[in-house]
Amino acid sequence: MAAHYFGNEVKETKRYRLGKTLGATTRHFLLMTATPHAGKEEDFQLFMALLDADRFEGKQRDGVHTVDVTDMMRRMVKEQLLRFDGRPLFPERRATTVPYQLSGPEQQLYADVTDYVTNEMNRAERLAAEGEGRRGNRVGFAVTVLQRRLASSPEAIYQSLKRRRQRLEARAQEVRIQARSAQLLGDYRLSVALDESDRDDFEVDLEDLDDAELETVEEELVDQATSARTLAELEVEIQILTALEEQADRVRQSGIDKKWTELLGLIGDAPEMFEPDGTRRKLIVFTEHRDTLNYLVNKLSTYLGRADAVVAIHGGVAREQRKVIQERFTQDKDCVVLVATDAAGEGLNLQRAHLLVNYDLPWNPNRIEQRFGRVHRIGQTEVCHLWNLVADDTREGQVYRRLLDKLAE
Repeated sequence: MAAHYFGNEVKETKRYRLGKTLGATTRHFLLMTATPHAGKEEDFQLFMALLDADRFEGKQRDGVHTVDVTDMMRRMVKEQLLRFDGRPLFPERRATTVPYQLSGPEQQLYADVTDYVTNEMNRAERLAAEGEGRRGNRVGFAVTVLQRRLASSPEAIYQSLKRRRQRLEARAQEVRIQARSAQLLGDYRLSVALDESDRDDFEVDLEDLDDAELETVEEELVDQATSARTLAELEVEIQILTALEEQADRVRQSGIDKKWTELLGLIGDAPEMFEPDGTRRKLIVFTEHRDTLNYLVNKLSTYLGRADAVVAIHGGVAREQRKVIQERFTQDKDCVVLVATDAAGEGLNLQRAHLLVNYDLPWNPNRIEQRFGRVHRIGQTEVCHLWNLVADDTREGQVYRRLLDKLAE
């Protein structure tokens, strides 16, 4: 039930509007959540306005607008919860950051794609400043997702660059055909073609989307949103993408993947990965992107020597099928690794495992807690371990430090 400020305007999700309706028509109203505060005080106060609209009226301002919530909110931290006999309700949990250094070619690819992303972001801001705000938002969203995929795996950034180049080439071909028929090739502007392909104007609230829907929106926007306004500008962007795609392919083909090497070291050497008799314990690996998920399934199956040792859940897997995969992972002793996107981050009980690796870190701090909540649950008897893989000297590393600050807040 989320609401957010855009300037001075409040955007409400459908669930939030449901909450307002319930609050206005019931005498007693109890809200329960694992993630009440996402680090944005003004959004938190909108959330609390569901309980008392008068007390939380108006936009929060730092140091001026502070409201006491102790009479309306009871905060229970998992580690403080006890059973009736005084024993802890939840087991201990231990989180470890695993920093690693990118190789030379990976660092160069990171720098070059970041330059491209930065340039595109600047152009998106110019579009917004010149009155094309929605289109600028689309481009900004697209290049931000591209940046995240860069931190995920060589496979994810290669496939993303390749799809984007192919989609923009198809767009350029459409424009050439339209321009020839209009005999305006030299001065044909792309805005008409863009209007045709982007009629929905990105009128979508990302907070209302589930994992599968968000994946679809990301694919659409990353593949086609561009700040190019003329055919010449579009062709220049395609040339840049072609060069970056070739560079990413070289890194991918080289077999040098420092992040995978770190994961391999963990699952091969960490004592927590094995039972006392030497058999392998069950492990969940979370990634943000489908391309990385497919890559990891292949690599892990090869490493473990059995295709049936690894299963996967992502947004494209139907809910009924997710239950089948969940059952197999939890019950089949030969199935030892689950690779998942955030489609498995909510609702699924995976406490047969107590080891979890964030191969990619989500940029929403609540999702780290939701992921860990798959194994750190009532009934779990083992100490739960979480490893976060973070590349030093990258945007991901900076974001992760920011995440820690937000979680503390």
